[in-house]
Amino acid sequence: MLRLYNALSRQKEEFKPLETGKVKIYVCGPTVYDHCHLGHGRGYVAMDIIRRYLEYSGYEVRFIMNYTDVGHLVDNAEVGEDKIQLKSKREKVDPMEIVEIYIQSAKEDFQALNIKPANFFPRPTQYIPQMIRFIESLIEKGFAYEKNGSVYFSVEKFPKYGKLSGKKPEELLSGARVEVNPDKKNPLDFALWIKAPKEHLLKWKSPWSEEGYPGWHIECSAMSCDLLGEDTFDIHGGGNENAFPHNENEIAQSEAFLGKPMANYWTLWNMVNVDNKKMGKSLGNFTTIKDALEQYSGNVIRLWIISAHYRSVINYSEKSLIQAENNLNKIATWLEGLKNNRKTTFSEKINLAPYRENFKKAMDDDFNTPIALSNLFELINETNRKPINQTEAQAILNLWEDWNKVFGLVIEKKEEPVPLEVTELFNERRIARDNKDYITSDRLRELINRHGYDVEDTPEGQILRKIK
Repeated sequence: MLRLYNALSRQKEEFKPLETGKVKIYVCGPTVYDHCHLGHGRGYVAMDIIRRYLEYSGYEVRFIMNYTDVGHLVDNAEVGEDKIQLKSKREKVDPMEIVEIYIQSAKEDFQALNIKPANFFPRPTQYIPQMIRFIESLIEKGFAYEKNGSVYFSVEKFPKYGKLSGKKPEELLSGARVEVNPDKKNPLDFALWIKAPKEHLLKWKSPWSEEGYPGWHIECSAMSCDLLGEDTFDIHGGGNENAFPHNENEIAQSEAFLGKPMANYWTLWNMVNVDNKKMGKSLGNFTTIKDALEQYSGNVIRLWIISAHYRSVINYSEKSLIQAENNLNKIATWLEGLKNNRKTTFSEKINLAPYRENFKKAMDDDFNTPIALSNLFELINETNRKPINQTEAQAILNLWEDWNKVFGLVIEKKEEPVPLEVTELFNERRIARDNKDYITSDRLRELINRHGYDVEDTPEGQILRKIK
């Protein structure tokens, strides 16, 4: 039974899809004014794992992730300059050219991290008519009002406002910095449509102003409704830093429009630290996915990401990435050993049933990839300790291929496969070290060196490398 943590209820819940055998997911995508950073990579790999495990479990998944190409203003404000417009001015190119450049950049990053493409990648600029109709409906239902060409959502008309973030309206009013806007009936009301100043580049005609543009929050509500239907969908994904105000405002306007919950489960991933400090442009430790890819392969970064639970803070450091690289090499060496196994006689049986059960148990517990990976490494260690025959090697390979439908790791085939005699010496040396027979261990290392390979001993086990 799959249980996932629902940020809305703040507890793990049994997953019950709204439609038998089908799951609908909407994920807040990046604002395409710059290259994606590691926080994006962490989040979208996490959602990719969730999608893959649901598909692995037999569900048909409809997965939507947007590219925000208008309406996201600097500092997430309601007045000021659009992030894409600001970038276009700095680089002296059309805003939509900026959008195309960074959508292509995001696609390259997602491909490098082996993230499966969404079924649809909607863009707000393509959904202006739908947003206008959505806002008109909210006005008709009494949840929104127009003032001086802009439209605002009336927070006091939605009594459950704050249910995702846990922030109550009275607490926000008493202690928070609330932007003063004389057009608002309540300082907490938020913009659905904003009248554009003359210098604003991204703007459209609307029933309320000759030129205006959508608020950031209305975009996801309108696009999810259009692509997932005007009904509750199963899972909404996003970063926990956007729970308020973005996701909170999505819930308010969508549930006012629908008359029912927007999504049954809210899956929010945690942030990335850099050398144990919060990552941020202002702190000078901002790292893009492309920066990281200059040092490590996409598969190393993906393994690093899934080595931590998606709800925990993950630390980006040289040590953590080297560890992921060593672990990936360990998996690759193990797989080559299994593929090169030619033994047909005596073997020591490995009971795979507990490993299958432990993998499912880990993934059913809120997609616990660290536990699922530790289960894999336990299998690797047992496989390396025991002599197995070709039939058993193939059974283990089949199990790996089954699990890797979820892990999504691309284990690159080496140009020169490790010779069988090296693999056998490597396994013999590991057994010798386990038995603390260091004289034999050193002798076997010398034999491995003669074949052009070396062995590195790490706290997690041996790593076999070709001598360059």
